[in-house]
Amino acid sequence: MATNLFIMGFVCLTYISFPGYAFRPVLNENSSGRSQAEFRMKLCEEARKQLGVRERTGKNDGQQVELFLAVVGLKKGEPWCAAFISWLFHKMGRTKPKSGWSPDLFPKSKLTKAMLPGNLIGIYFPDKKRIAHVGMIEKARGSWIVAIEGNTNLKGSREGDGVYRKRRHLKSIHQISDWITEKRQLL
Repeated sequence: MATNLFIMGFVCLTYISFPGYAFRPVLNENSSGRSQAEFRMKLCEEARKQLGVRERTGKNDGQQVELFLAVVGLKKGEPWCAAFISWLFHKMGRTKPKSGWSPDLFPKSKLTKAMLPGNLIGIYFPDKKRIAHVGMIEKARGSWIVAIEGNTNLKGSREGDGVYRKRRHLKSIHQISDWITEKRQLL
């Protein structure tokens, strides 16, 4: 018994004695040195700046919409909800996700249940038999999520006319993905 207490005390003392180890940040930092929490906040700020962007003619076009599409190699006229999300991450210095196809933003390795700002929501459309719309969580409260979404409208269509803030019930969300949290490293 005394030996076990001695060993436990030694381990605790060793842990505390390494400078900075006991007080290291809980969140990993991304490649630019910002914490994940800060990155999530900045990503949401950038998304909020895009609120009010509208298509020029209602046919997936317009200067800003075409910038979203260009990031993923798509041309004017293509659906752009996933391109909008990819553009946001690109604007923040990330190379992924990068796709104009919404199902690509929900690989098994990125799925989560965490309703954190910056995580992505996938909306399933039975007629398509797949996720056919994506948005980004701005905030969550209880069973409701507030998301910022491109290529939607006031009714929440996947073929809308701009960037909107949408309030969605958790039951309407098929999957959530996390492209911000980096894989944990073993110490």
